[in-house]
Amino acid sequence: MKSTIFKNWDWSKFDPKNTEHRKMLSARMQYFCALPDRYVPERFSKVQEFIVDKAGYTAEHAAMINSKIQEFTTTGDFPASILPVIEKFHATPHYDTGYEEIFDIRDFSGSRRNGFEMSDVTSGLTFEIIPNGKKAKVYQFSGTKQTVYFHKYAGALNWDRQLFDDMEYWTIEDNAVAFRNAAYSHRASVYYALLEAAAATKACISLTDPGCDDNLCSKTAVAWATALNTAAQTILLAVRNKGYGVTPQNASFVILTPIQLTGLMRQALDVNLQAFSGSERHINYNFRIVSTMMLANTSQVIVALPKIKMKGGYRMDLTIFSDFDILSYVDTEAGWMRFGGAIGDTDQIECIDSTLPSGF
Repeated sequence: MKSTIFKNWDWSKFDPKNTEHRKMLSARMQYFCALPDRYVPERFSKVQEFIVDKAGYTAEHAAMINSKIQEFTTTGDFPASILPVIEKFHATPHYDTGYEEIFDIRDFSGSRRNGFEMSDVTSGLTFEIIPNGKKAKVYQFSGTKQTVYFHKYAGALNWDRQLFDDMEYWTIEDNAVAFRNAAYSHRASVYYALLEAAAATKACISLTDPGCDDNLCSKTAVAWATALNTAAQTILLAVRNKGYGVTPQNASFVILTPIQLTGLMRQALDVNLQAFSGSERHINYNFRIVSTMMLANTSQVIVALPKIKMKGGYRMDLTIFSDFDILSYVDTEAGWMRFGGAIGDTDQIECIDSTLPSGF
């Protein structure tokens, strides 16, 4: 039985009692977990097969895999007990990496460093390690130079050896997919928490009534367009003397929006194509939308001038360590990551409250 997620893996040839076989499975697990990462891990940097596979890791590739799995999932392919879970995790998922469009993410995997430095910092936020199940804690720093440390984050997966004994291979693969999902989702959640903490230091911009008749314009869209312009203008004025080299003409802003407000953002950016009260244009700056389901506050959007002093570093990609526990009869796959990040200048962030003014 060929695996649907592990590279060149045939379950029919796997013996869980064979130490070498278990090592080979752990290696496949590591390969599988490394594919979604932004950078090629050092241990795979000279493996051409991995580089090619990673380059092909696209939405089209995921759709192709899903199609192949659908052809594979016939009753005769699986023991009867596995059939109820066939519909779970059919496709190799893609991850929410929208924060990577806002943070200047650097690869420190080969650096042997415990962090990176940010210079000429006057205000900002960073995050620290958090216990499992707790929310990310962020704190403010100030000064001319700050160190942003790489912290460890970990999780573990237990495969009951009975799953191998009973050939429950689909469940094993489901567990592997869920494990990888959790790891990358957690990393994303920490960066998004940092962005929301920066936004929380701001008095969010409010929507205002544009004063036009609904027959002549979409009032809500125009209100949002006006607020987006205000956010961009506020950021530009705040950073104009900081040597960032941004101008109204060359600046490109990211609108980080919960999916609940994505449609409104698209309508707002479309306002510049519509005539309203003799005005030729309503969107005065360059914006791009990044939608996510990972923001805790779904009633606001964050406008960011990306990169510059919004920094992130990946010190260790998702790295797997394996062991068998003879007392609980489980194979344990423990995954570790190290990363860090900071927003060195909160003037690069503004937020907009989605509450509509009275009378809309």
